[in-house]
Amino acid sequence: MDVKAEDFFFGGLKPGNTTNKLGSSVNLVNVDKIAGLNTLGISLARIDFAPFGLNPPHTHPRATEILTVIEGELYVGFVTSNLKGGGNKLFTKLLKKGDVFVFPQGLIHFQFNKGHTNTVAIAGLSSQNPGAITIANAVFGSKPPISDDVLAKAFQVDKKTVDWLQAQFWMDNNK
Repeated sequence: MDVKAEDFFFGGLKPGNTTNKLGSSVNLVNVDKIAGLNTLGISLARIDFAPFGLNPPHTHPRATEILTVIEGELYVGFVTSNLKGGGNKLFTKLLKKGDVFVFPQGLIHFQFNKGHTNTVAIAGLSSQNPGAITIANAVFGSKPPISDDVLAKAFQVDKKTVDWLQAQFWMDNNK
């Protein structure tokens, strides 16, 4: 009896601010913005890219993503995990206007605008709350920080490199 039309509406899927270190902006419309999405298993995102803008390597722990390019071009890809016999495989594609690409649930993926013009993409996600874990932010920007001993050994670099990476400003391009 208390449900109203506004519970199924969001009027804010507008261009995002891409004047940041990454040159991208993700405007996610999930259950936090449209209450009517609760239990429906779907959400949507608009991703804006400046020239050479990046939506950095990240994963959605609770959703598969399907992305289409509305304007411009995007270099996209995802990495499989722990293949039989070892290693991981990178799958990439250069998408043009109207092309569609799928990123399987939980796999690390990215989108990069290699061009000199702005790019816009729309992504559908198979959860009303897909979550997003940006890999660099999680590993090098956690509070409190992961021990530099752990990261130096894991990435096979010296502690000075880890300390430098941890000192960077790790930004979130999600709104």
